[in-house]
Amino acid sequence: MQLPSPDDMQLLAQVGFVAAGRGDVAAAQRIFEPLALLRPDCSFAYVGLATALLNAGQAMQAVQRLQSVHLPAGPEADMLDAFKGLALQLASRGGESTYLLRQVVRRARASSVSEGALLAARLLGEELAVPPEPVPSI
Repeated sequence: MQLPSPDDMQLLAQVGFVAAGRGDVAAAQRIFEPLALLRPDCSFAYVGLATALLNAGQAMQAVQRLQSVHLPAGPEADMLDAFKGLALQLASRGGESTYLLRQVVRRARASSVSEGALLAARLLGEELAVPPEPVPSI
């Protein structure tokens, strides 16, 4: 069996996010669960399914799904934790959400800023400075 190409995976993810945006959990599961098996080290499939659950009004199920995933420290884990923080907020677990989001922001301030850390900071109503891009010397 041939694995999907990166372009095919991107297309599948885009279709999955359309389903997630509509709160179509069944369609999102059919797309994102296989993608999670193919790319278990990436957050997009877990975030996509959680987004579907959140848009379907199932915040607690989104929290449970995201809590069952463990990614190595880095940008993918930051994005997963930012969405977990959002799901916790929507599940009326504000204290846990704030604690988790602050951890993501604290890690970013100690090392490098990721998209997930920027999202976590926005969810907290905070600013997170992004270091300027280095200017190449001529």
